[in-house]
Amino acid sequence: MHLSPARAERARDPAALPRLLVTVLALLLLWPGLVLTEFHPATLVDPRNLDIFERFLAGFWPPERSAGFLVLLGRATLETLAMATAGLVLALLLALPLSLVSSHALSVSAVLRGQPSHLGRLLRYPARLLLIVLRSIPEIVWALLFVRAVGLGPTAGVLAIAITYSGMLGKVYAEIYESVDRLPAQALLQAGSSRLAAFCYGILPAAAQELTSYTLYRWECAIRASVIMGFVGAGGLGQMIDLSIRMFAGGEVVTILLTFLVLVLAADQLSNLLRRRLA
Repeated sequence: MHLSPARAERARDPAALPRLLVTVLALLLLWPGLVLTEFHPATLVDPRNLDIFERFLAGFWPPERSAGFLVLLGRATLETLAMATAGLVLALLLALPLSLVSSHALSVSAVLRGQPSHLGRLLRYPARLLLIVLRSIPEIVWALLFVRAVGLGPTAGVLAIAITYSGMLGKVYAEIYESVDRLPAQALLQAGSSRLAAFCYGILPAAAQELTSYTLYRWECAIRASVIMGFVGAGGLGQMIDLSIRMFAGGEVVTILLTFLVLVLAADQLSNLLRRRLA
């Protein structure tokens, strides 16, 4: 069946040519990056490399299941979980006040006069700058610094997570406050209510679900970050993986990775359960 010229013209996608041009441009921009990183996909299917990969992976089986190792693994798992949770709690203690200061949602002058006062702006700029500084440095860098300052162990990991995640949480919390309906909070402020009461009764009920969802997501990220920081001496599962790799104990590495997978899955299920309860 042949389409008439008019129907063929209507069936043609008018955005096909722009999409093609954007795709070609993206490939042209991506190619120099692949060259700079010396990425050669052909090496992945080279017979010699495949033989090396096969012998390398064979060393990771079977998983280690001895009683002594499992006891150490359980202790390291609890240490990782405690590191992530304690670091996030400390981050919340710093992120909550900074988010309230840096947000326009509770500005009394904006409610009464339509625009924030100069004093309010002077207070918000340092708070926002502090949030930028806190989240701009990765937690692994803070962990390296704190390992030198407080020594090996989970304390360095807790402090590293607390500093970096306070900047992330504070920024997103402030944006959530400003994205919800602020009319209840403004009505409370106009009636003479305090800013804390306006926040608790005017903004928090509307933002609670989104705040909880993002906080739980950051807790999952903190668990993964705790494992990574273990490679620099912050304890937990990461330090166990590092030691097992150095001793060429592939079976121990597989068992640790499986435990970490179960830990992340459990955290994800807990997050989903709490989200459903708040929905």
